[in-house]
Amino acid sequence: MYSVLYLIVCFFTIAGHYVMLNAHFLAIVHIIVYAGAIMVLFLYVIMMLNLNRETEPHKPALLKLASVISGGALFLILLASTKSGISISGAADAEMGTVQSVGKVLFTDYVFPFEITSVLFIAAMVGAVVLAKKEMN
Repeated sequence: MYSVLYLIVCFFTIAGHYVMLNAHFLAIVHIIVYAGAIMVLFLYVIMMLNLNRETEPHKPALLKLASVISGGALFLILLASTKSGISISGAADAEMGTVQSVGKVLFTDYVFPFEITSVLFIAAMVGAVVLAKKEMN
């Protein structure tokens, strides 16, 4: 349960990175889709499994040691990559990735595929309702 909650925190930090890269639309969509919808499904499945600590098999000490060593190595690699001073060049347009620029491109250049996709989504929703509806006699 705690892992899922920490994964939600991780998703918010990734969205923060998107905001720092000036991709506000992608950050909002990331929060709505992953931290909102997908993680609710994960929590639901974990709660439905009803796992208890007593029924969980215990891990051997060698496996715990290997996980600590690999986690430490990953931490050192991440620390070394931040110390090396990798930076993103500002060659991209300052307006690229904002909600306004994505909406402008979506509703000018890609309006036909956008509308076809919306019609397909509506057809799928109507089909799901028709299949799920019980017969009324």
